[in-house]
Amino acid sequence: MIWAKAMAVFVVIALVETLHGILRVKYLNRPLGDRRARQLGVFTGSVLILVIAWLTVPWLGVGTGGEALAVGMLWMLLMLGFEFAIGRLVFHFPWPRILREFDPTQGGFLVLGMLVLLFAPLLVATLRGIL
Repeated sequence: MIWAKAMAVFVVIALVETLHGILRVKYLNRPLGDRRARQLGVFTGSVLILVIAWLTVPWLGVGTGGEALAVGMLWMLLMLGFEFAIGRLVFHFPWPRILREFDPTQGGFLVLGMLVLLFAPLLVATLRGIL
């Protein structure tokens, strides 16, 4: 049951992050520029992920640190697939453009967001005294 719940939470995360990206483009790209807006978006998106995790990890029913990390790994892998699919299939970005988003040396901070996804369930479960 934990995995079905984790998948449901991922759908919420993906929807919230998609809406977050739309709002970022609409309101931040012009005043900050695309690159700065995307960089800021990683941090605000990470906060959104942590809030969602805070609200849902007790419901997930993780009982061990390993389970919490496994949920985080699932979320991270699904989000990587989602990011790659959207980048390639919707926006038709070339692979170098997509991969640049994950390279801090090129201004891409998305790897930090993926680490937040990976560790969010464990962090939240620990902070909430579940583990």
